[in-house]
Amino acid sequence: MIYHRALWELPYSSPIGDYNEYSSPMASLVLTDGSQLKADSQHLGGPAVDTEKYNVVGCTKPPCRLRRKTEVAMEVKFTPEFDVPSVKNSVHALILNIPFPFIGVDGTNACDTIFETDGSKASCPLKGGKEYVYKNNFKVLEIYPKIKVNVIWSLATPDNKNVFCFSLPARIV
Repeated sequence: MIYHRALWELPYSSPIGDYNEYSSPMASLVLTDGSQLKADSQHLGGPAVDTEKYNVVGCTKPPCRLRRKTEVAMEVKFTPEFDVPSVKNSVHALILNIPFPFIGVDGTNACDTIFETDGSKASCPLKGGKEYVYKNNFKVLEIYPKIKVNVIWSLATPDNKNVFCFSLPARIV
């Protein structure tokens, strides 16, 4: 899709990652069909989320309906490729090829949302090569416009190196 290419070509360090620093291709979200997966396989600045390990509660097919004035639960199983001292949420809605931060989610500490695969609290630091579960509930604020968007979601280190990243086709209703 064009929006990924436009982000890749931005001349500044984008709030969703410095793309020149990474070379691994990123597959899109599990909730897309095969043709959309192929079209969305662009560099988003982080390792691919294994499609069998991703869940947005209440979303069975794209675009995910994000109802304003509600809270949405999500869960991602991931394995960092490197040791991670701490992580923050980096969440942006892509509107007209411009990334807008999700207020109340973007930039928040994510260490308290990391769990071991057995469900016990993991927190930070994270070990490279070990599987973890990221669980987060996020509010869809009433101030968000009713619009179809692609949500670019990643966990990033303090120096903005992405631990994982994915694109979520969504409609705010």
